Amino acid sequence: MRTFVHGAAVWGVVRPERPGRVAGVGMAGFHVRDLDALRMVPHPAVTLFLDVGAGSYVLDHAAGRQQGGSAVAGPGVGAGGAVWARGENVECLQVRLSPVIARAVLGVSPAELDGAVAGLDDVWGREAARIRERLGEVTSWQERFALTDSLLARRCREAERSPVDPEVAWAWERIVGGRGAVRVERLAAELGWSRKRLWSRFRAQLGLRPKHAVRLVRFDHAAHRLVAGESAAGVAADAGYADQSHLHRDVMAFTGVTPAAVAGERFLAVDDLAWPDRDAALRSPASSPAGPRSCRASRP
Repeated sequence: MRTFVHGAAVWGVVRPERPGRVAGVGMAGFHVRDLDALRMVPHPAVTLFLDVGAGSYVLDHAAGRQQGGSAVAGPGVGAGGAVWARGENVECLQVRLSPVIARAVLGVSPAELDGAVAGLDDVWGREAARIRERLGEVTSWQERFALTDSLLARRCREAERSPVDPEVAWAWERIVGGRGAVRVERLAAELGWSRKRLWSRFRAQLGLRPKHAVRLVRFDHAAHRLVAGESAAGVAADAGYADQSHLHRDVMAFTGVTPAAVAGERFLAVDDLAWPDRDAALRSPASSPAGPRSCRASRP
């Protein structure tokens, strides 16, 4: 486990030692003794929060709702600074799922999350309690990762249908591979689809409108570069923004704070340690519009 100090918070961060069996999945474990008002920064993945320790954490929503325990968040959760996390002696295993495979893993489309946070019990029923109990029986992070990896692989194998249409998976891969510097109209034209058809299929299967997906992926790339210490002007020029004011507006819309404030975000700094290869974790296993795609477990 790597110890990471950022401001007043001391984080323990650990990653799996072995690659997982399901493409499009990234995992990391966090231990924070005193988690005080941590902003949840929007991310272009479906995220599982698996509560594995004796401590507790709470997600506070801007509308006044509070949620504790294991949860699942749709892509882009936390826009405008709407969700904050806090707790004591928090141990949490976080799983990031590419929206391309989220349907197979969750059993529901990411669209049903509607960009919000839901209790894992509401999605998985009694299986959520069983996995929580099993994770609580082991103390090694690597054992926790292995248990979770087995669960995800099994759910993928048992999925009744392919997660998404091949064309939708291809469009997602193009957006992530281009770090959001793509035009939705061009994607539709390359697929031979109308914009309306791409919009409806993409939204129904991935839980995001295509243009919002473009903005979210571009923002995620830009935000991590800001945390890495790059200037807002340089990030704006390289990340596909019209100008620095465009970057400023996008960052404010997604986080509720300025680019200068985002550069000091604790969670983004820890996130860069936990998931240094974000693009590979989000990218679907597919590589062309016509190629077969499925939620397949690879050999260990």
